[in-house]
Amino acid sequence: MTKREEITLGELQERIKGAIESSFSRRYWVRAETGEVKIHSQGHCYIDLIEKAQGSGGVTAKIQAVIWASSFRMLRPYFETTTGRALERGLSILVNVQVTYSQLYGMSLVITDIDPTFTIGEQEIIRQRSIQRLTQEGMFEINSSLEIPLLPRRLAVISSEGAAGFRDFTKHLEENDYGFSFSIKLFPAPMQGESAPDGIIEQMERVACEMNNFDLLLILRGGGAAQDLVCFDDYNLAINIAQFPLPVVFAVGHDHDYHIADMVAHTSLKTPTAAAAFIIDLFVAEEQQLIFLSRRVSLSLQSRLQSETNSLERFNERMTVALRTRYREVEHLLDIYERRVISASPFAILERGYSLALKGGKKIGSIKDAQVGDDFTLLLSDGSFNCKINSIRDGKKR
Repeated sequence: MTKREEITLGELQERIKGAIESSFSRRYWVRAETGEVKIHSQGHCYIDLIEKAQGSGGVTAKIQAVIWASSFRMLRPYFETTTGRALERGLSILVNVQVTYSQLYGMSLVITDIDPTFTIGEQEIIRQRSIQRLTQEGMFEINSSLEIPLLPRRLAVISSEGAAGFRDFTKHLEENDYGFSFSIKLFPAPMQGESAPDGIIEQMERVACEMNNFDLLLILRGGGAAQDLVCFDDYNLAINIAQFPLPVVFAVGHDHDYHIADMVAHTSLKTPTAAAAFIIDLFVAEEQQLIFLSRRVSLSLQSRLQSETNSLERFNERMTVALRTRYREVEHLLDIYERRVISASPFAILERGYSLALKGGKKIGSIKDAQVGDDFTLLLSDGSFNCKINSIRDGKKR
């Protein structure tokens, strides 16, 4: 009977380890997708690398990989700064790996390097560099600092002539429920491809020459594939939008992508229809404000009128009381004066038994007013006497 060879589990794994390390002694650049990503408290990063079948999306290959803390400290900021995102599940990555085998944990990959350009692509690299440059130049706040006019009715639009997005925009404005009217002038330009940035910039220069005729510039496009919208990440286009003398509303019909043109424009909206709604809402808000102010003025006037009416009524009451009091006072004074006048009247004196001598209708007040032989009338309360002066005696000589 042939003697069978027996080895221990450890010996078998040593042979496996040796075979693997001798067969995979060099490092490999491997394309894969990230599955679960865990960062250990000691700084190591553990990643499940997977490969999925095209179409079905089922996992066809899977292996655990690790980035030791000493490497992760350098690779992590490099990856995040370049891609603008964290190392997380669902990313396509290109990593440099060393195949290893452990008797306890089996086969795994040690990641020694990572190429972030594979993850984001060459276009994204250019995009990130443009963003960094624009940030350093302070371009992201310039156009947004411009104030949109109170009622932006005069609109310059850069879009493709006959494009569905432009038609939707004009239709939404012209058929608004409030009866607002707008003046729209189209400046046609290509809105995709390599010629788009220069074409849009050329039309922006035309608008700038007529800027006194417009309140806003709108750049519109009715959506499209992501590759068709790459032109809106162009650095020169972004510079022109940022420094444009009118507020720029940017709406190119994208739901997920956010382009550099979105970042530098005054207002970024998803679709041309949303841009039209934005403008209408400005008018509605101003109309509501006017209605509110009108009501406040009306209420204020009513309140003021009521207050003044009440004040006038109180003043009228006070004047009536004052006039009545003054009337009684004057009436009393008149009574006093009347009595004084009556008491001082010659007729009142005659009533008290006195008489009045008249010569030629004039009062004789002194012996100097008459002579002996003069005729005079002696007036009494109930009649008169015709008299003649026979003699005159000086009252001072007794």
